[in-house]
Amino acid sequence: MEILKELVRSSEPTSVALGYFDGVHRGHRAVIGEAVRTGRENGLLPTVFTLMQSPRTVLRGEKSNNIITLDEKLAAFEELGVEQVYLIDFTTIKDITAQSFVSEVIGGCFNARHIACGFNYHFGAGARGSGAQLEQMCSGSGISVLARPRITLGGSPVSSTRIRASIIAGEIPQANDMLGRLYGFSLPVVHGRQLGRSWGTPTMNQVFPAELVKPRFGVYASRVSIDGKSFCGVTNIGIKPTVGSDGVLIETWMPDYCGRELYGEAADVRLLEFIRGERKFPDIGALKEEIMRNGEQAKKIYEKMNKMQI
Repeated sequence: MEILKELVRSSEPTSVALGYFDGVHRGHRAVIGEAVRTGRENGLLPTVFTLMQSPRTVLRGEKSNNIITLDEKLAAFEELGVEQVYLIDFTTIKDITAQSFVSEVIGGCFNARHIACGFNYHFGAGARGSGAQLEQMCSGSGISVLARPRITLGGSPVSSTRIRASIIAGEIPQANDMLGRLYGFSLPVVHGRQLGRSWGTPTMNQVFPAELVKPRFGVYASRVSIDGKSFCGVTNIGIKPTVGSDGVLIETWMPDYCGRELYGEAADVRLLEFIRGERKFPDIGALKEEIMRNGEQAKKIYEKMNKMQI
């Protein structure tokens, strides 16, 4: 998959999915899938146009609150069959008018023949352009446009806002349903204080990315993937109030893992279900007892999820 960080002309005609795609959830996947499918059926290069940062962080000064990292977003694009990505700094295009975006970017740079977007897609300076206007503007240029309808779950539209709210509340099954896959992190393993090792529960530590929305602090049942194999995990996300930490950490104990050290390597941790909130224990002994109890709880959840083939 080729990644372009400048608005240069595509060497081939394209079928393009437009969007920020934070989370690459079910709705986003429908849009990207439409662009990929149409591209393959018509000999067009399956392409995504997306942004390095959320427009909200640039225009409103809001703190970044992404659902997944940029690396994971790009990996999801590739998995969906995308062959070319325009990954553009929003500050360089935020003042382009809607009409110029269509003529200069969609037609000129993307060399587009087909466009896919979400039902609520907006473009151009001040987000003045809508999906309906996009279809109208492109009609005279031989560029077809399909705005995908909203996708609903539980009677409400699937959205990044709903997913963030579920993550913040620790409602991981709901977030996973809306994402269409397991929520989690693929991050490098870092050195910790190795307290778990001395307790017989060695943990894998990962630094929580500052740009991501923070899940409810506490303990989760998780699935950890290492070298193509999956293991049950007991994952604590937070600041470890009993022993302390310098920042938000992802700390995972795998009761059945006996493999090599993983320092410096990326390990994939997917959350399954919230077990308990983070709290301070009166002493290390009480903490160790709780960790062992959480291990048994996590195994039951992990085994149940395996039977469901999730």
